[in-house]
Amino acid sequence: MKVSVLTFVAQVLTLAAPLAAAPAAAQEKLTYIDLVRRLTDLERLAVLPPPGSTCAQWSSYDRASKFDEAAGKYVRWDANGDGTGIIRREGDLEVMAEMEGPGCIWRIWSARAEAGHVKIYLDGAAEPAVDLPFAGYFDCKNEPFVYPSLVHMTAKGINNYVPIPYARSCKVVAEKGWGRYFQFVYETFPKGTAVPTFSRALSAGETAALKAADGILSGRQGQDPAGRRPGEQTLAKTVAVAAGKAETVAALEGEGAVTALRVKVAGLASREGEIAALRELALRITWDGEARPAIWAPLGDFFGTAPGINKYKSLPLGVTDEGFYSFWYMPYGKGAVIEVANDGAAERQVEVRVTRAPLARPAEGLGRFHAKWHRDALLPAEPERAIDWTILKTAGRGRFLGVMLHVWNPKGGWWGEGDEKFFVDGEKFPSTIGTGSEDYFGYAWCTPQVFENAYHNQTLVTGNRGHVSVNRWHMADNIPFQKSFEGCIEKYYPNAKPTRYACVAYWYLAPGGSDPYEPAPAAERLNYWPEPVEAAPPPKPAGPRVTVPGALEGETLEVIARTGGQTRTQDLAQYAGAWSGQAHLWWTGAKPGDRLDLAVPVAGAGRYRLTAQMTKARDYGIVQLYLDDKKLGGPLDLYNPEVVPTGAMDLGVHDLGAGRHKLTLEITGANEKAVKSYMAAVDYVKLQSAAP
Repeated sequence: MKVSVLTFVAQVLTLAAPLAAAPAAAQEKLTYIDLVRRLTDLERLAVLPPPGSTCAQWSSYDRASKFDEAAGKYVRWDANGDGTGIIRREGDLEVMAEMEGPGCIWRIWSARAEAGHVKIYLDGAAEPAVDLPFAGYFDCKNEPFVYPSLVHMTAKGINNYVPIPYARSCKVVAEKGWGRYFQFVYETFPKGTAVPTFSRALSAGETAALKAADGILSGRQGQDPAGRRPGEQTLAKTVAVAAGKAETVAALEGEGAVTALRVKVAGLASREGEIAALRELALRITWDGEARPAIWAPLGDFFGTAPGINKYKSLPLGVTDEGFYSFWYMPYGKGAVIEVANDGAAERQVEVRVTRAPLARPAEGLGRFHAKWHRDALLPAEPERAIDWTILKTAGRGRFLGVMLHVWNPKGGWWGEGDEKFFVDGEKFPSTIGTGSEDYFGYAWCTPQVFENAYHNQTLVTGNRGHVSVNRWHMADNIPFQKSFEGCIEKYYPNAKPTRYACVAYWYLAPGGSDPYEPAPAAERLNYWPEPVEAAPPPKPAGPRVTVPGALEGETLEVIARTGGQTRTQDLAQYAGAWSGQAHLWWTGAKPGDRLDLAVPVAGAGRYRLTAQMTKARDYGIVQLYLDDKKLGGPLDLYNPEVVPTGAMDLGVHDLGAGRHKLTLEITGANEKAVKSYMAAVDYVKLQSAAP
């Protein structure tokens, strides 16, 4: 995408003075029911944030990532040991989160919640308002954390969206054995806002409000959660958009709001045809007679998934048998022009239905809805931030609402070992920093599984290879900003691998704010996935797909027991190395002290030489092996900067009876150079007769 950086910088400087004079907010009194309603209120998002309104995140990110104030440099910005980071220790407790001022926890997430208690202390109370095993926040067994649209496991990620408000302060501490990985997303309200102190014993009215929100989020996705508004009108138009032309589908006068947008494209006969058509067609929406559109995106991408038609339903956006829908609330003060452009070579038939309604609030207090598609636009200038891939960079006053991310990853391998980072109002260190790309999108452990929810979705995935499409919507947990917003997500693989990112960012911006994104030509948004645009170095040859004779493949071994983590088969075809069958049994999510027991069948009693091959990588741990609970030599350090096989390892000669024997892997630690993810993998084990 072509972006005028000089124009962007000039707009930022121009905006700085008037933004400082944003009007002070009147003190507000919020009830618990008011907060619950924010879970489904798309219209409220358009209200420009008052000064003092912020949203941030405490997480278990690797604290080695820092900003050196004296040097003005980012230090270890790609540190990736994100499972156990905390603020500090207090005796036997770990402090996970600490907030001052009136506020609310909007989201709790984890990749592994266990039996150790997590306690939430509110407003200086001596006793916790919530004291549960960390797993109890997510298992739908403890009131009020029992509503499945708000509390759910999604592709191994566990989420809790039940609001937990506090009047003055909040502190979250954990006992030993709580698990690994956490995120607490919280809003701080302007000083003087009256907020109730959360209690698990909700009133009948508060419980009814949570049930109503659960019903909207689980049963009414695909319908406007606001219902029919007074004075609402729907305009329908079918247009034939000629090649190289644009058609106006609605020209709205005066003030109002677009409350729903539904689109259907005719004549998409094949998967390849729909992918091309939905990138060749572009949606353009201009507010209030501005010279540039505030919304510009390939038609399909705007609705939250790409490439092509991938059906799903979420609260603001979705794709169904009836076509695409959007319920983002889009106000305007002087008019709106909605257009569909066709940058392809064939005419396209497009049916559009636009629902508009009168404004319920003064237009001057509302932001204008923006949505822009790009690839690699406005990347950070600092070389030490090369890992950060920019989702959105804007200046002015507004709210960040979320992103649809399309990943092209043809060689496979986990693409998303990257944290989200949100810099608000000129922050040098982000007030939101995450623990992994999949964690931001609400799942965990790079699980290649399609899923749909009101707020987060994986709409397209094929084993983390090829096309991947994910989205995340910030509803109650939107990110308000007064002067500027820069949102990034780490991208570990370079374009030359090739791994390519494209996204649509969604946000509200006050009139006059800086939106530096320009429309991208068709050549930039089409056909970059079959062949790399950049000249790439010759790829390393993949290892031969051979099977070691007589080997017991790790991925076929029976898992008898494990004390932590998950196991699955990982295809290794993208790596240069000789693994038997080009796959291994991959153990992830474990911690030091965890054990994995595998069954090794022996056909007949005898004396055998045991050999095995494992895998080394930058995020693998140190492992002690046992056979039938007897140590097999000393600990094995599986750290290596690249993913490589260990080679065949001689594990000694053993007298074994017929039947099943137990091979145990115990995580004992990690190399000081390793990313502390404590992974391990078994390629194969082999028994050869060692009889005299």
